[in-house]
Amino acid sequence: MTSHERVKKAIQFDYPDHPPVSHAILPSALLHYGDALRRILNGVHEDFGWEYLPDLPIDKFPPYYKKGRNKDGFGVVWESSDDGEYGIPVEKPLSDWMKHDSFVWPDFEVTPPSFRLYSGHMVGKDSRWYSRGGWITFFETMQELRGFEDLLTDVILGESAAFTLRDELLDFNLKLVDKFLALDYDGIHFADDWGTQTALMINPVLWRSFFKPSYKSMFDKVLAAGKDVHFHSDGFILDIIPDLIELGVSVINCQSNCMGNEEIGKRFKGQICFRTDIDRQNVMTFGTPAEVKTHISEMFHSLGSEKGGIIACGEIGRDTPLDNIEAMYETFYNFSF
Repeated sequence: MTSHERVKKAIQFDYPDHPPVSHAILPSALLHYGDALRRILNGVHEDFGWEYLPDLPIDKFPPYYKKGRNKDGFGVVWESSDDGEYGIPVEKPLSDWMKHDSFVWPDFEVTPPSFRLYSGHMVGKDSRWYSRGGWITFFETMQELRGFEDLLTDVILGESAAFTLRDELLDFNLKLVDKFLALDYDGIHFADDWGTQTALMINPVLWRSFFKPSYKSMFDKVLAAGKDVHFHSDGFILDIIPDLIELGVSVINCQSNCMGNEEIGKRFKGQICFRTDIDRQNVMTFGTPAEVKTHISEMFHSLGSEKGGIIACGEIGRDTPLDNIEAMYETFYNFSF
């Protein structure tokens, strides 16, 4: 079974030979561990074409992964404590709505769609692998431009400028989707962190009225092209998972641990494929290799079955012990239902 077939069967609940594997390796981990991590990865067959991804030199990192203060294609200034560590936006082009008239959206002809990306998502189409394009954000781009608290306040108060920004960004993102669809990927990846550790960041009713229609427009374009929609969101997003399924999301990468793997499985198993998020806050960082293996087995049984529904994935950062990384991949390849 090729990697492409394995992933499609996992997504379509059509009995893959084993759960496909997807890397989620932060640049800080590669910089921290170097060849020790590469030796582990050399023994891993990744089903999304990561083998074709070269290590980027630091000067090619996106602005939010570079030490110090650096500006991205939107004009947002990011500050990071070290190379490879994800930074925070410290200067926002629309912190004052009066700046809107002078704001200029990035030009794709000058700045290609990869200007926000650092990962295997830009690997080209290859029939052996399942190719996934994009890391397209919406809510996060809005808050990076405006500011988190100011944006949510504007949305709650129904400020007209928030609606204008939403609609302009939707137009921008639809053009970005077109760029990825032209590259003939199997799936397009969207991402917005919507949860705290205990609740959604916004009333779900307001989420449905203000944000959901924009997601529908973006996802519909992908679905109309016959591609799969992938969606990532950290935090407690239980309230909107049914909405994401309704909108046509095929693969979700969520922190099922903070919502409860058994509860998530009981409610959504068999309805959507989970690109798993192995507990990186506790088990992967502080657990033993044996605890990592037990955790993965319990998660896979909760969320998937022999029919599919699982893409084996666990984020690796600079604080993830090498022994636990090895244990994770070993479990991925030895697991069976």
